Amino acid sequence: MASLRAAYEVTRPLRQPGCLRGYSTKEPVDINSILAKPTWSVRSLLPTKSSASSTPSITTKQLRHLLRLSALPQPSNAEEEQSMLQTLESQIHFVKEIQQVDTDGVEPLRSIRDETPDAVKETTIGLDQLREALAMERVSGRRKRIHRVQGEKNIRPDGETWDGNALGSASKTKGRYFVVEAVANGSS
Repeated sequence: MASLRAAYEVTRPLRQPGCLRGYSTKEPVDINSILAKPTWSVRSLLPTKSSASSTPSITTKQLRHLLRLSALPQPSNAEEEQSMLQTLESQIHFVKEIQQVDTDGVEPLRSIRDETPDAVKETTIGLDQLREALAMERVSGRRKRIHRVQGEKNIRPDGETWDGNALGSASKTKGRYFVVEAVANGSS
C-alpha cells in the first residue's frame, strides 16, 4: 500500500488543473510614444565646458600646419585662431566618442541602400526577367556561338518606335552634324 501511495505522489501533477495560471496578451507597443522622446543627443558626444578648458590636444603650430596642408587661409588674428582651435578640439572629441562605439557583431556596411532580404530579392535578376532577352538569341555554328536576333529599332518609353534619324528634327544640318547659329552680339 505504501508503494502505491509513493507512486501516486510521484505521478500526480504539482498543481491542480483548476489552479493553472492564465496569461494575458501583451499590450501593443505604441511606436509614436517611443519615438516622441529622444534617448540620446549629439550633445552628449561633444565636450563639456569643463573638459574643453583642459589641455588642448592640438597646438597652434599644428593648426597652422593643417591649414597649410589643406590650402586654407591662415587665421587673421588671435581670436579667429582660438575659434578654429576650439572647433577642431570639438571635432576631435566627437570622433573619439564615435570610435568608442562597440561594433562587435555588426556587419560592415557595403553601401547605403536597402539590404533587407525583400529588397535583395527585388533587385536580383532571375531567369524570369531574362526570358525575353534569351528568346532573342540563337545558337549557330560548330562552336555554338550565340548571335542576337535583330528586332525592332530602339523602342521609346512612350511606345513610339524611333526611326534612328537624330538629325530629322534639326532645323539646319551640315553632313552628319547639327548646325547651331551663334548670336552676333555675344549674348545667348
